[in-house]
Amino acid sequence: MGDIYKLITLRPEVSGERIDKYISAESDLTRNSAAILIKDGNCIVNGRSVNKNYKLRIGDLVELNIPLPKDIDLIPENIPLDIVFEDDDMIVVNKPQGMVVHPAHGHFSGTLVNALLYHCKDSLSGINGELRPGIVHRIDMNTSGLLMVAKNDFAHVRLASQIKEHNIKREYEAIVSGNLRQDGKIENPIGRDPKDRKKMAVTEKNSKTAVTHYHVIENFKNAAYLKVSLETGRTHQIRVHMAYIGHPVLGDNVYGSGKPKSLDGQCLHAKTIGFVHPRSGEYLEFSNELPDYFKNLLDDLRKPF
Repeated sequence: MGDIYKLITLRPEVSGERIDKYISAESDLTRNSAAILIKDGNCIVNGRSVNKNYKLRIGDLVELNIPLPKDIDLIPENIPLDIVFEDDDMIVVNKPQGMVVHPAHGHFSGTLVNALLYHCKDSLSGINGELRPGIVHRIDMNTSGLLMVAKNDFAHVRLASQIKEHNIKREYEAIVSGNLRQDGKIENPIGRDPKDRKKMAVTEKNSKTAVTHYHVIENFKNAAYLKVSLETGRTHQIRVHMAYIGHPVLGDNVYGSGKPKSLDGQCLHAKTIGFVHPRSGEYLEFSNELPDYFKNLLDDLRKPF
């Protein structure tokens, strides 16, 4: 068994929609994963098995069983870590662009957690479960920069509390599409995109408060270099908010600006993090250098036309 969902299709717009597409939208599964579940008999419509081509009708009762994941043995991997700070309670690491933070479907090796398991051995907090040891907060795979990691549950609870109370200082630097002539503040709630549940969006439905501040460092012909700070920490917050005001982060294929040839992901870097140490109570703040991909793009943008 696993997670069981019972969905009654009442919205007129789902009439005639394929069952695999509908399940993907309602459950956050990929369409291919939904098709596999259907093929394996984990989807029942009105008490009967269907195939992935089944077209929904208003009032259909869809019962979906998402099996529990198989046990996964996380393997420590000798992957170099850029450690900015470390003691017996925690680590601050500089994650490179392209590295996944913790194992998930399609990424069970090469993650930050695999590297941490090698470096820390058994000294990581267990609050977030076996797939996310030590992970207090995350940044996207294609975002680079600073992350806090807890070595024990004592530290994890206290760091997580600071995040919940919005007491962590988090400053990013980004290059976005278009020019911004003055600093600004974006106060728009973020939730699942009602049209695509794999994305986030500014929406009033099932959303949470989100506040982003940005400061213009430099403008170029068709781009702007910003410092961005967060009051809240919603999924994809900076990417969603900047796209919402018409200035998506360069290289962000999900939220809208396309990908310059020099980028493998969005040009977004978590540059500064400040927090109260969970045991000593001392305020600590760390900043790092911009990564090469970011500096190279800045150099390109600064070249005379």
